[in-house]
Amino acid sequence: MRKRVLLLTGNPGVGKTTVLAKAVNALKEKGYSVGGMISREVREGGTRVGFEILDLNSGKRGWLAHVNQQAGPQVGKYHVNIEDLNAVGAKAIVDAVEKCDIIAIDEIGPMELFSEKFKEATRKALNSRKPVLAVIHWKARELISEAKNREDSEMFTVTHENRDELPETIAEKTAESLK
Repeated sequence: MRKRVLLLTGNPGVGKTTVLAKAVNALKEKGYSVGGMISREVREGGTRVGFEILDLNSGKRGWLAHVNQQAGPQVGKYHVNIEDLNAVGAKAIVDAVEKCDIIAIDEIGPMELFSEKFKEATRKALNSRKPVLAVIHWKARELISEAKNREDSEMFTVTHENRDELPETIAEKTAESLK
């Protein structure tokens, strides 16, 4: 069976988002439309202050979490911005299911799982017929086992040793699943 759901995992800071972003760029260069969301670390003066969400298709941005965010569920020193997570993140995934060839989700993790709309959008992506590239947090339980235990999913552990070759491998496997 062709693997349609490609999951990236690995230790914090190993480069999972970078691998995903490079695979997305490689697929776009091959002419595929890729939508969904990517989360990026935001630093001020060398200190991490939060995480930004980027809609890959529209370019719209929002805050996933920030140290100065007052409300929302707390994860470590950050409060999750459910409003932006729903309006930018979950919406980006739903839009990708409807309009794009490939769906990217970064990441299925503890912060994102506070949003019912995110969980709904992710399930919609997993149950679509489209290829899904997703980063999964090593600690997140909910939704992860659902994604991992699918017959059409394959897991890749990002390491310092393989992270340079992995984007091309992921892009090739994704393109194959579209044939």
